[in-house]
Amino acid sequence: MELKFISAKKINGLTIRTDNATEMDPHNGKIGRLWQTFDETVPVDYKKGERVYGVYSEYESDHTGQFTVLAGFDGSANSLDSSLESVTIREGNYLVFKRKGGMPQIAIDAWAEVWNYFLQDNKEYIRLYTTDFEYYPNESEIEVHIAVE
Repeated sequence: MELKFISAKKINGLTIRTDNATEMDPHNGKIGRLWQTFDETVPVDYKKGERVYGVYSEYESDHTGQFTVLAGFDGSANSLDSSLESVTIREGNYLVFKRKGGMPQIAIDAWAEVWNYFLQDNKEYIRLYTTDFEYYPNESEIEVHIAVE
């Protein structure tokens, strides 16, 4: 993991509201269906440099409360379906957890590393619960960015 300063960035996509307890139940989880709908309905132009993001925002409290998830991309939503919403990744410091390999295992492994880090008593960084995001440079890489003080 590494600390990076990230500039503000607008991401367009589809959103849901959920919590971690719901997502732990394979029958009730919403995030998987959100990504499936995004993949089926939103054309991402990878050849022109557009990339996919998963943005976590509007935290009710901490990891136990509700939050909003946006499955999106950094391209223009002007010519797309008006059902797309926008969220801005906040400028600031982010702790970045990277994984390479096959999906969805790399996402599971990256988030496990995030949880393990923030459960430590002697961690160096404090999570802000403002805006966190997943960045997918390609189909076999993930970078999970967690906003920290």
